[in-house]
Amino acid sequence: MGFIARTQMRGTKARIAVAGAVVAVAATAWGVTALVDPGHDTNHQNVSRQTEDPAKGGDAEPQAPGKPGGQVPDGIAHASESGGNTVNITIDDGPDPQWTPKVLDVLKKYDVKAVFCMIGPQAKDHPDLVKKVVAGGHRLCDHTMDHNTGMDKKPFPYQQQQILDAKKQIEDAAGGGAKVEYYRAPGGAFTPESRALAAANGMRPLGWNIDTKDFSKPGVAAIVGTVKAEIGNGPTILFHDGGGDRTQSVEALDQVLAWLKEQGRPTGFPVVTGPSA
Repeated sequence: MGFIARTQMRGTKARIAVAGAVVAVAATAWGVTALVDPGHDTNHQNVSRQTEDPAKGGDAEPQAPGKPGGQVPDGIAHASESGGNTVNITIDDGPDPQWTPKVLDVLKKYDVKAVFCMIGPQAKDHPDLVKKVVAGGHRLCDHTMDHNTGMDKKPFPYQQQQILDAKKQIEDAAGGGAKVEYYRAPGGAFTPESRALAAANGMRPLGWNIDTKDFSKPGVAAIVGTVKAEIGNGPTILFHDGGGDRTQSVEALDQVLAWLKEQGRPTGFPVVTGPSA
């Protein structure tokens, strides 16, 4: 066989190998595998342990295909649908029968809509609260089954189970055809595969720009101070209505929303189909 022919054959084999790898990645993203590796970690960490800088609201990795037709990108969203100086309020780790109603009352007081990132079993146990969130005009977000902040270290089948099972439990609890529009990885433990899986199932990966640290109960003044100091980082703010005593969270949310109103900062929802930054 001549040199040119051998070279062409090697090139053909290389192209076949690359194509096979792409198919394998796509199959993984669409959930072909089925093994599950259980695990749980309730520590709350920062937005993403990928190469993204949450303060800049960027997504440093190339976007993989999302939902058929590309309706939902898999880049981690931070921007507001309304643009400008609009702020997004996001609430994690509920629903909780003690704290979610109090958070809803504060939001209603200021006529603010928020995204509630719910734990699957919590939603299943409290469908009345999920329905109340939806009835209030708020949006739903998948925050997995077990809030394992080490998800990015787990095999993809485990991530798949955590994400899709929670999505089903939240939507079943909401009823009425309500949809989960976002996916937020616990502690920001996104992976390219989990992002692609979320997008393929109609959920935009959701990050944050301002971590209020309310989860650690540093005091109302500290929580509010963090928001004021970091408001320049970007529009999406993280609060909690679950995971423990949220007395400080509720009071701080009230003060933050009052301050945002004084500043003339409207509130809205994170983008679903728009750019991440």
